Amino acid sequence: TPHSFRHATAVHLVSAGVDVTVIRSWLGHVSLDTTNHYARANLETKRKALEQVSAPESARHPPSWKRDTSLLAWLDTL
Repeated sequence: TPHSFRHATAVHLVSAGVDVTVIRSWLGHVSLDTTNHYARANLETKRKALEQVSAPESARHPPSWKRDTSLLAWLDTL
């Protein structure tokens, strides 16, 4: 159907990285809220986004208080 074609095209454009405001103009939506419906990420889009993000620095090295054995021992006594 025409609606299915529009929907599939919009989803593919979002997946390709086209800005949602461009898609809004192309589809003729008045409100960006209507277009944001298409911006809900599919699993492949989520996977690609996660691959581009590195682990936070704090996840690579435990915080200093976790490396301080005397502090951990004291906390265990509480």
